[in-house]
Amino acid sequence: MFWIRDTLETLFMIGLFTNAALYIPQIIALVQSKNSENLSLITFGGITFSQLFVVLHSMLDRDILLLIGANATLLTCGTVTFLIIYYRYRIKRKMALVKN
Repeated sequence: MFWIRDTLETLFMIGLFTNAALYIPQIIALVQSKNSENLSLITFGGITFSQLFVVLHSMLDRDILLLIGANATLLTCGTVTFLIIYYRYRIKRKMALVKN
């Protein structure tokens, strides 16, 4: 029966890293376009915020697999959230400079 647990833990870890990796294309698209106009800050910010609690929960439960995966997702989704804020602020700043 240990092989079932090992298999599930392996699949769980693959799922966690797949989840984190799914944000990488969005990071690349944001950096290339330098435009976050069509992205929801509430959605990505909410996911980033909720990942903080997943990290804390995994620390309390001493679940190393979840801790590593949650931190990876926090990093990638947090990067998307940061870029959304950064590019929106940058656009507003440019518009303000043009008006003056």
